[in-house]
Amino acid sequence: MHILLTGGTGLIGRQLCRHWSGQGHQLTVWSRRPEKVAQICGAQVRGIARLEDLGDESLDAIINLAGAPIADRPWTHRRKALLWSSRITLTESLLAWLETREQKPALLISGSAIGWYGDGGERELTEDSPPVIDDFASQLCIAWEETAQRAEALGIRVVLVRTGLVLSADGGFLSRLLLPFKLGLGGPLGNGRQWMPWIHIEDQIALIDFLLHRNQASGPYNACAPKPVRNREFAKTLGSVLHRPAFMPMPALALKVGLGEMSLLLLGGQRAMPARLLEAGFTFQFTDLRAALDDLSGRL
Repeated sequence: MHILLTGGTGLIGRQLCRHWSGQGHQLTVWSRRPEKVAQICGAQVRGIARLEDLGDESLDAIINLAGAPIADRPWTHRRKALLWSSRITLTESLLAWLETREQKPALLISGSAIGWYGDGGERELTEDSPPVIDDFASQLCIAWEETAQRAEALGIRVVLVRTGLVLSADGGFLSRLLLPFKLGLGGPLGNGRQWMPWIHIEDQIALIDFLLHRNQASGPYNACAPKPVRNREFAKTLGSVLHRPAFMPMPALALKVGLGEMSLLLLGGQRAMPARLLEAGFTFQFTDLRAALDDLSGRL
């Protein structure tokens, strides 16, 4: 199978490349730094700077994961513009290119996030739940999904992967928590009651592979473990795994002052459930947070 990836050098993308290279698939990564792709993703993975570099090569599937990190810095007007262009504008460019091709892939798997729902409070959220649309992250995800779904008009089946907080020893949000927790300064954010939909990186890769090979898959899928936890429980469990205390709360006011609008990401949450994945027969390897963190602890 020939698979084109955007965001192939990111946390999830590079793991997918290694996984699929091992299965013998042909992989191409569209990247701003194509010369670095083989080094980051594996020697057998090709990097291209322009989609036109593919010429008339046949494609079986596209995995669209590109997007600047949403929680790396406060949401200034400039940062919001970058977050928007790196997702929506890039996906629009991908669609414009697909329109010019005579041969089109059968499948587009496009990234999204659990933040699509907005702050869900205590509601249990499945793929049938409506969004609240009360913050920038939700608006961004909604626009991203709507853009990707336009590929259906080209005869391409579209799968939307709404990813939760990915637990990995190789980067992502967990790496940003390690220093304060290892220093004994970790703890809940705000009142700690907000729900955290999490997923182990191995399950994230496995479910995308599952959806790639499931011919009837389409529409949104919540990519999160079936047992979300509250923020205070997450902090307590991470502290326990690292053998450090986790009782230093970060007041909500301090987060709002320091991060502005982006504080909504940390103070809000989603009690999301992977209903459609479970119905489709996907089996999670990690459903318990402690087990997931224990698995990663030796590499943290």
